[in-house]
Amino acid sequence: MRLDRFISKHTRSSQKAARQAIASGRVHIDGAAERNPTVTVGRFHTVTLDESVLQSRESHYLMLHKPAGYLSATRDPTHPTVLDLVDPALRPQLHIGGRLDRATSGLLILTNDGRWSRRLTEPREKHPKVYHVRTLQPITPETAVRFAEGIYFPYEGLTTSPAQLEQLGRCEARLTIYEGRYHQVKRMFVAVGNRVVALHRERMGEIQLDPSLAPGECRRLRHHEIASVG
Repeated sequence: MRLDRFISKHTRSSQKAARQAIASGRVHIDGAAERNPTVTVGRFHTVTLDESVLQSRESHYLMLHKPAGYLSATRDPTHPTVLDLVDPALRPQLHIGGRLDRATSGLLILTNDGRWSRRLTEPREKHPKVYHVRTLQPITPETAVRFAEGIYFPYEGLTTSPAQLEQLGRCEARLTIYEGRYHQVKRMFVAVGNRVVALHRERMGEIQLDPSLAPGECRRLRHHEIASVG
């Protein structure tokens, strides 16, 4: 529904009066002043006029321990998806913040707060994403140097931001990246002549995968975890 019609409906004022209220900055959507009367108001937006709450949505922020074998998708005709693992009543509301490919396990965020999830996943925000990696070949000392310099991806025509590699074993490491581009970790290792055989995301920003969650289990994020995104 258009914002001016929404205001008119919920305040029983004319659409002209609603547009005047919007133009004067008295209407807020999700805490931000909105002066466009034609913007669409969805059922998950919080809308206020002056100090009056006209609609309050319930925000959902979930941490899921994604198992390997599940698609980061809302539906798929062939494979199980991560939404199959959450409360059916919430499924229509949720989207995925920071997808993982089917073979990758670990921390996945599900929410209905689009602005919040964009801040968490947008490469320009530089929130660290931390992965535990196992590789086919031994990891050479030069790998950490190359990753710190950045790896050039010719398809996108860009160089990745400097990444930190902490070697844990001959074929095992913890990698911190700051973007999250398509298959980024796997492509970085291919670029240095190696191949990832197992990948597990441990952290996004300040949100750490809860060690008490078994694969396939989820819980709501705590207040400090939500607030850490800004």
